[in-house]
Amino acid sequence: MLEQLLLWDREAFLYLNNLGVAPLDPFWSTVTDIAPWTPLFVLFLALLLRAYPLKQAVAIALTAFVLLGVVLWFTDWTKAAVARLRPNQDLRLRPLARILRDAGGYSFFSGHASSSFSIATLMFIFLQKHFRAAFLFFLWPLLFASSRIFVGVHYPLDVLVGALAGIAFGALFYSGHQRFILPYIR
Repeated sequence: MLEQLLLWDREAFLYLNNLGVAPLDPFWSTVTDIAPWTPLFVLFLALLLRAYPLKQAVAIALTAFVLLGVVLWFTDWTKAAVARLRPNQDLRLRPLARILRDAGGYSFFSGHASSSFSIATLMFIFLQKHFRAAFLFFLWPLLFASSRIFVGVHYPLDVLVGALAGIAFGALFYSGHQRFILPYIR
């Protein structure tokens, strides 16, 4: 069963990766980097400062930083434990795929997906009552995480599991913040 799932994942990767076209390569190569998303993080901070008193906004921002650290640690730990090669490192797939990046390390699960979905989830939960368009926060992780397939460094299952892990961690940290931090900063 696992072998069948991995085969499906490789086939899905090749299908999705080969949907890419050369004119969009610069887009996917840019979207996959963190630096172009810096204005979004500034927006998150500005929205927090607008929606909450300073003390609470700072506490939420610190919760987001801790969340990011924990998610990245857990992702790296999982990658080392599973030790699945990235598509760009698989010599059988490399000639069949469009490889725009040559990432090292292991593939399962995507740190881009887990980190971006965790932060987007946390910001969405905190800001949904203050901003009707908060659901748009999820455009970032959708583009950021799916870019990893188009640049050739993650399988679809890596991205899907990373997204689910990120959402779970984001919700868990929101709950922890409400229970253990909020009562002390009101």
